[in-house]
Formats: sequence, C-alpha cells, structure tokens
Amino acid sequence: MEVLSSRVLLHPRDPTRSRRFYAETLGLAVYREFGPPDHPGVVFFLGQGFLELSGCEQEAAGPAMRLWLQVRDVAREEERLREAGVTVLREARQEPWGLIEAWIADPDGHRIVLVQVPADHPLRRDPR
Repeated sequence: MEVLSSRVLLHPRDPTRSRRFYAETLGLAVYREFGPPDHPGVVFFLGQGFLELSGCEQEAAGPAMRLWLQVRDVAREEERLREAGVTVLREARQEPWGLIEAWIADPDGHRIVLVQVPADHPLRRDPR
C-alpha cells in the first residue's frame, strides 16, 4: 500500500464548540473547509498530519482514542490551556521513556497527549 495522505477524523457532539476549541483554544491552523456553509467541515494542520472535524456524533468519546501532539514547551502549553479552562487530565511530567507529557481533554472528552522531546532525548539525536 502506498499511503499518499492521512488524517484523523473526529465527529464531535457539538461541531461549533469543537471547532472553536481546536481553532481558538489550541490555536491550530485551518488547512481547508468544505461542505455546506451552515454546517462546514474543517481540516486542521497537525504538524505533518491533519485533523478533520466533520459530521456530528451523539455518543461519548471512546477512551482508547488519543491525539499525540508534539509541542516545544509542554509546561507552558499546560499553563496556557488551564487558564483557558481546558480540562487537564494529568499534569506535565517526564515519562520513564524520557518524553515530557501532559494530558488534556477536548470538549467531547477525547484525550490529547501534549509531548515535549527534551534536547538530550534519542529522538533528537537519531541520525536518520
């Protein structure tokens, strides 16, 4: 299989609320919008990937799905998001594998893992 592009699809319970969260609270840039003007879908940039919000789902978020977002400074983002009223599920801490992680939730309860790669971590030194 030759994968040409990929994205994560979320069907939020309240599309307007989720769009505001991802665009304004997290500050993700919009890649494109599509569909009817009164109920548009939106695709956000996620570094080297994409996140699409489209449609609507009435069921609660499943506990197994997580978004992994690498940021430059986890502690700073955690503080900023906490001040914006975002639910922090777990405060920033260094994991046994060396990454610094904080966990937050989107308005539907989807877990978002904010990750910082320390300067001395092997991911930064990998010669590939």
